[in-house]
Amino acid sequence: MSAPHPVQEFFSIGEVCQLTDLKPHVLRYWESQFRFLNPAKNRSGNRVYQRREIELIMLVKHLLYTEKYTIEGARQKIEQYRRSGELKPEARRALATETVRDLKTEIKAILTILEGAAASNAGSR
Repeated sequence: MSAPHPVQEFFSIGEVCQLTDLKPHVLRYWESQFRFLNPAKNRSGNRVYQRREIELIMLVKHLLYTEKYTIEGARQKIEQYRRSGELKPEARRALATETVRDLKTEIKAILTILEGAAASNAGSR
């Protein structure tokens, strides 16, 4: 029986960009706009994000890109969640929603490729 894989606790900005499908300059801008997005820096001065911060980034992304809030509106909504004790559940819900949305997009792209391959195979017979 093998030992369980360790859970990653800290993520570089590059890893966060891959996980969230955001560019580094967007993350840095959001850090200037949302005071709760304040990743620690390692000895080299590089940002290190914790899992909790990634959930909050996904909540911001969801509010801005899916719900179409302005930066100020997203700030107010997040503050409302914080005051009501719903911040953590809402951040996790946003992460799940965005993950499902991204998976649907990827599946549609795969289906399009497969349908194209099937059509070209049918045409060559």
